[in-house]
Amino acid sequence: MKFLLTSGGVSNTSIHDTLVDLLGKPIAECSALCIPTAAYGHPMCGPGAAWRMITGSDSTPLCGLGWKSLGVLELTALPSITKQLWVPLIQKTDALLVGGGDTMYLCHWMRQSGLADLLPSLAREIVYVGVSAGSMVTTPNIGEEFIRWIPPSGGDRTLGLVDFSLFPHLDHEKLPQNSMAHAEKWAAKMPVPGYAMDDQTAIKVTDGTAEVVSEGHWKLFTP
Repeated sequence: MKFLLTSGGVSNTSIHDTLVDLLGKPIAECSALCIPTAAYGHPMCGPGAAWRMITGSDSTPLCGLGWKSLGVLELTALPSITKQLWVPLIQKTDALLVGGGDTMYLCHWMRQSGLADLLPSLAREIVYVGVSAGSMVTTPNIGEEFIRWIPPSGGDRTLGLVDFSLFPHLDHEKLPQNSMAHAEKWAAKMPVPGYAMDDQTAIKVTDGTAEVVSEGHWKLFTP
């Protein structure tokens, strides 16, 4: 898989052009499935945020980019239906759009649904596009600062699809706890490299190699 891990969605021309490059064709010729599940586990998000993501009216642009076709993949529903009803849909889509909310809630349902097991073994290349928690869930762990919903297994371990961690929404005006000073304290406790990035920044990952795409500011911390 190829990854475009964003803090604030496809928020500028550089990130948009990177997405088109990863897809290999215009967005208008691509199909996508959006995953709003993370929104339900976060007290500041909920059903309203899920609806805004699906309708493309969110402040973190993802679904409203002009896709040829767009569907909704709700992870909490998948355990109740046969895999034959949803796995083929993923295998033939061009992009998975994974929205923000609570990272550990999203991680739990990725595992419970079977999607976490499927992602590394997809036969064809799909572009995974994450926003905030949707990006953080791909990392090895998120740090105790970002734990709200506590999974049954405890801890902060996430999917480990990439080999670094993320501190999103750097210096966001509505999130004073996401300052560079807090990012430095977070990074000092992380066992892997970590990127602190604002909403104008994304990380592109192809063949295991990470590349920063930014019209804003960011910093890489190494343990």
